[in-house]
Amino acid sequence: MTAPTTVIAEDEPLLRGELKEALGRLWPELRVLAEAEDGIEAIQALHEHQPDILFLDIEMPGINGLEVARVASGKSHVVFVTAYNEHAVAAFEQGAVDYVMKPFTTARLATAIGRVRERLVTRPARLDGLIDTIARTAPPKKYLHWLNVSQGANVRLITIDEVVYFQADNKYTMVMTADSTALIKKAIRDLIEELDPEIFWQIHRGTVVNANAIAAVHRGLRGRLDVRLKTRKETLPVSAPYAYRFRQM
Repeated sequence: MTAPTTVIAEDEPLLRGELKEALGRLWPELRVLAEAEDGIEAIQALHEHQPDILFLDIEMPGINGLEVARVASGKSHVVFVTAYNEHAVAAFEQGAVDYVMKPFTTARLATAIGRVRERLVTRPARLDGLIDTIARTAPPKKYLHWLNVSQGANVRLITIDEVVYFQADNKYTMVMTADSTALIKKAIRDLIEELDPEIFWQIHRGTVVNANAIAAVHRGLRGRLDVRLKTRKETLPVSAPYAYRFRQM
């Protein structure tokens, strides 16, 4: 029988190291194929390694853990690593996944390992319903409603729904509206954490698009996806880790 495999997705380096070390002691035959520090790397690791098990932090930069779990649904057994409250934990208890609360204890991790080992003989569960339940129980997060953009001696106020897309520009970010381009002094990685992920979709490491501004998605001969916009002429390429957003289109 081949050794079981896993990917660890956790953005806190210290906790990620502690989890890997504890897994090595409690489940020595488990092979850690990759470690991911954000949602983008987690999805890439899932596609590349197709692990049996995914140890997954829910709150990660880039793409949050719930979106990563949607990609893993039906493909990998998921163990959530979470700081969520008792209401979310009740949702975990009802689903075909396990969870480890932060900061985790060796005893609790051992329990999670025992449960997931039993599940390895079955197909990984579909998680869509559970993910929706967890998302509803999560505490509401406040997102950006406007941006202050410097234009010469003036400061322009851009409401968030005016933005068509954001584009990384080194340590800054270009803000594209229907009829203007502006620059803000914030890296796109930091900006993503302040945007509503239901509205602003990351489609490339350096591009975040307003879903309401998408006119169509075009698939080229080699399978590459490009986003066409309602109010701007340029098209935006979709890189492979983000193509999952458009599978139902």
